[in-house]
Amino acid sequence: MREHIERLAQMLREARYAVALTGAGVSTDSGIPDFRSPGTGLWAQYNPLEVASIGGFRSNPQRFYEFWRQRFAKLADAQPNITHTVLAELEARGYLKCVITQNIDDLHRRAGSKRVLEVHGNYTRGLCLGCKRTYTIHEIFEKVERHRVPLCDHCKNLLKPDVVLFGELLTPDFDQALEEIAQSDLVIVLGSSLEVYPVAGLVPQAKSLGARLVIINRDETSYDRLADLLIRSELHPVMAELRRALSS
Repeated sequence: MREHIERLAQMLREARYAVALTGAGVSTDSGIPDFRSPGTGLWAQYNPLEVASIGGFRSNPQRFYEFWRQRFAKLADAQPNITHTVLAELEARGYLKCVITQNIDDLHRRAGSKRVLEVHGNYTRGLCLGCKRTYTIHEIFEKVERHRVPLCDHCKNLLKPDVVLFGELLTPDFDQALEEIAQSDLVIVLGSSLEVYPVAGLVPQAKSLGARLVIINRDETSYDRLADLLIRSELHPVMAELRRALSS
């Protein structure tokens, strides 16, 4: 694996515009379970259409909040891990231009990354589906504790975490992500199954525009065949070795 990581370090040194694309596997070392791993992912145990779709949310918001209350509390307790911190270091040192993330956990920002495109939203915020007033997630869950279903103080419409549910469009950050991909000459995918669209479509788009592609993931992805460098591994040892390689 060391040879692969030395090659990755060299690709970063040579890149004019490197971008990282991160998925749920980046945050598992922080104690946040992923969604799609066979047998252990959340969607192997629960029906996402009931607890993670906009239709399910509107039809049974109490069930939605019962499901997510403890999980959102776990996000608040989670701390950035080595992958988050190394990506922040790469940006600070000029190797990385931005992070495009499918994660809603805010850990990239907390680790120090400045340019983070959150295409699926950020769990720390919420908004009213009626008047669009914003709330913190703490304010929303205080209302959940008192009333089970949180309603807006101003128009009494439902409050929703500012995260993309199944059946919703991605955030405006996705438009910016398209622009970043168009400029990139190196895209590094970390901890993503590349099964969720339209985000997964950024990978063949980058390749079609001439960017080199690195995929670092524990499991196989459907775009492995496009990779210029494929590292099949847990992220922690890779990022520790990459930090060493770029420090030498």
